[in-house]
Amino acid sequence: MKITQVLPFVGLANALPWMADKRQQSGGAQPGGPLTCPFNPNHQPAARWDPDFPYNHAKLGLPGKGKGGYKVPADGDTAHAFMPPTDKDIRGPCPGLNALANHNFIARDGITDYNELLDALQNVYNVGYDLANFLAFYAIYVAGLGDPVTKKLSIGCDATTRTSWSPIITGSEPGLNGHSKMEIDASLTRNDFFAAGGDNFSFNTTLFKMFEQSTSGLFDVDRISKYRHERWHQCQAENPQFYFPILGLFQYGAASFLYELWPNGNEGYVPNLHNTATFFGAHRLPDGNYLRVPERIPSNWVNREKPYFLLDIASEIFKMYIKNPVGFGGNAGGEFIGINHPPYINDGALNANTTAQDVACLLYQILSRPVPSTLNGIVTPLVEATEALLISLFGVEYNNLGCPLALT
Repeated sequence: MKITQVLPFVGLANALPWMADKRQQSGGAQPGGPLTCPFNPNHQPAARWDPDFPYNHAKLGLPGKGKGGYKVPADGDTAHAFMPPTDKDIRGPCPGLNALANHNFIARDGITDYNELLDALQNVYNVGYDLANFLAFYAIYVAGLGDPVTKKLSIGCDATTRTSWSPIITGSEPGLNGHSKMEIDASLTRNDFFAAGGDNFSFNTTLFKMFEQSTSGLFDVDRISKYRHERWHQCQAENPQFYFPILGLFQYGAASFLYELWPNGNEGYVPNLHNTATFFGAHRLPDGNYLRVPERIPSNWVNREKPYFLLDIASEIFKMYIKNPVGFGGNAGGEFIGINHPPYINDGALNANTTAQDVACLLYQILSRPVPSTLNGIVTPLVEATEALLISLFGVEYNNLGCPLALT
């Protein structure tokens, strides 16, 4: 990696003119745009919580019991039976959410909301209530991928007419396809936004085959870290508009789901090929290539026993990154430009002495970014709202998530 220049985060856009459109989401009839976004006129919310199939007892966006180790879907739970999406249903870059939609834990048409996300993440994957809130809060309120009033979110393309409380006022709500919001270059199995004509959400079976070969079909932290390093260098070399911001930390967090959330208790919680391929929607052919199929929960699948909390994912982010460090920044003029975000990121790289608590602080800073000014009359100031949310979720011992100074 060659870092020719170090710039503050706020000045990076000046050096990388292709970042001028901060939303970086295809419009009109382009991939992921509103005119190509599937439309299902018969939106049905996810199946209601059923006391006969309580799972984690999470309902109405409230905390569940935090106890896993149960089969999902449960025997007899026909409401959450697998059903492939129709051509009217939205699917996007997150296989875990696509699988939830295909099993009706979130709405099958791909238009979900805050409470559905919290319930599904807890009931299916045993995600801790703090982490579930962090992900939903970031996507809808901070990244602007969904709507803060309706609390609706598209898990894929731009469905603003169905998520926004007033499309004229809010403007585009691009959904999870929105580039450099949650979706970032150097994805495990998706193409880079600019390198693929705006299609940063379609599952690439060739990349999944590379993933399998790199990991030898065992998707643990060491092998995923190695493949993440390989993908970063591949994309940096092949994509002139390659951009890997601090949000790239989310890539590491999402990758940890493969060995923390997806392994099957009936298989000793080993992150094996069959289980991982099923969640990704990859069917292996006799010649070793892959066919894309709908994402689903593996048969006879038992979820993780302990909740996966925010501090857990922060620890895994650091662990995965530090094994094979890469740069934060972007390409410009044929060279890579690193960024600084002291005290944790210097010369484009995460400091080796960074702790999991430091990573949690970085995540907090990402969460505390300014919201659009159009929301000033709708939501309380973000710092106050975020502080109250974090204290209510994590308790005062996690106030400010361990940042050395209070963020205001």
